[in-house]
Amino acid sequence: MLNYAFEPALLQLFVPAGTEIDHFAGKAYVSLIGFEFNKTRVFGQSIPFHQSFEEVNLRFYVRRGEKRGVVFVRELVPKLAVIAVARLVYGENYACVPMSHRIERDDNRAIAEYSWGSGPDGCAISARSSGEGYIPEESSLSQFITEEYWGYAVQRHGGTMEYEVQHPKWKVTEADSAHFTGNAERYYGVDFAKALDKAPDSAFLAEGSTVTVFKGSLLP
Repeated sequence: MLNYAFEPALLQLFVPAGTEIDHFAGKAYVSLIGFEFNKTRVFGQSIPFHQSFEEVNLRFYVRRGEKRGVVFVRELVPKLAVIAVARLVYGENYACVPMSHRIERDDNRAIAEYSWGSGPDGCAISARSSGEGYIPEESSLSQFITEEYWGYAVQRHGGTMEYEVQHPKWKVTEADSAHFTGNAERYYGVDFAKALDKAPDSAFLAEGSTVTVFKGSLLP
């Protein structure tokens, strides 16, 4: 998880109706996140050859009343069937690109890297850590980033989809180093590319868990 302070005005175009940009310590954040789906099931059913795959997403943070959630600017996966389901059920902005990843662990050391695209469009994010994992403290930036239990998506024909996401609190480990490389403008546009061209304001690795994404509903 690579996290960047970002100009709120540049996010307004992406804010779904009925929500507002959430801030931490007066700053808005975007996060570039790589992770792997495992043992994936859709409506309780596994799809052959689609149970394990990578995803990289660029997201920012919103709230609706007391509910805190995320909005995905772009979600990248290597499976076309995943895109079809996500667009149909949630109206999310998915795209299909070739992807790979590697994760190495040795005692308290960990390295994670996710790569996507190829040639001049190739990109990668990576992070290294050597510390102990911990549950984020209340009112910390790592809690703000990881403890988001709602998703919001602008629908193609108008309106906002709201859906619940359940998972336990994740242990995180602060990254000793983390960076993005590649053609960010190709996937995210000029403004986001400028942010990703800098070192992240924070970065950490998070342990995975079971995650349940519920069917969404349109906001009234």
